[in-house]
Amino acid sequence: MEIQVDILEFQVPVEKNKTLFVWDIQRSHTEADIYNSLYIIFSSFGPLYLVKICPNSPLNPTGFYALIKFYSAIQASKAQRQTDGRSLFQSSPLKVRLCSKETPHFLADSCTPLSHAHCLELANHCLGFTGWTSHIITLKELTNNEEEEEGGVKRRLAFGCLLQLCFPHHRKMTRGAAVVEDSFTCTGADVLIQKRCKLKRLVREKALVQAFTTILLIQLGDGKVMVEVKQTSDQSLSDQAEGVLQVNELSWTDCPLDEIEEWNLTVS
Repeated sequence: MEIQVDILEFQVPVEKNKTLFVWDIQRSHTEADIYNSLYIIFSSFGPLYLVKICPNSPLNPTGFYALIKFYSAIQASKAQRQTDGRSLFQSSPLKVRLCSKETPHFLADSCTPLSHAHCLELANHCLGFTGWTSHIITLKELTNNEEEEEGGVKRRLAFGCLLQLCFPHHRKMTRGAAVVEDSFTCTGADVLIQKRCKLKRLVREKALVQAFTTILLIQLGDGKVMVEVKQTSDQSLSDQAEGVLQVNELSWTDCPLDEIEEWNLTVS
């Protein structure tokens, strides 16, 4: 018996074999009810990236159609076979088809990372809430400059974060890093505190997303999930530069050379 194996990545799915179209949805339910019904039905086949409900065009009978994106092509195909022609949550049968349009060439090779919320959703769905952990190795304030201007003080803040992502049941571990910065007019201490909190949260989230992009989830036909870490040239360099914070999400051309030299990115 041949065992099906599918590989899930923490990237936005763009392949046509992961996308379903659902037609002939009646107007007997609200859009919210239709969304909930479709999400419950199709998420039973596997984690979903997107469920979108749209009204039919004026040239077609009144009603709705839906777009559903899976992370897994195997799960999308299984869902299509088992739901097509069934009424599911309404009185008449639905048409469920795999997308037949070719992926545009500018999207075919795209590797857009998932959002922070989608990363957590996919990891928790496949591995469970106790299947992974993360902790911050270092979170540093890299820049804190200010200059007087009309109406307040112009301030520039930058934070860097190095984070470790662990999968204890699979004995796998990886790291992610990010740098975020923002310039704003500081009109009071409360504005500065709020901005600091926001940037610290944002840099933690970006570092976690970056860590997840190095992970492959391998789904076996028996329902088991394996975790593997992608080997990249960046990881090889990081192994040779232990204790140094990698920098992402920052354009060095925007920073004066003298300021770059002042940043201390080592992990203490």
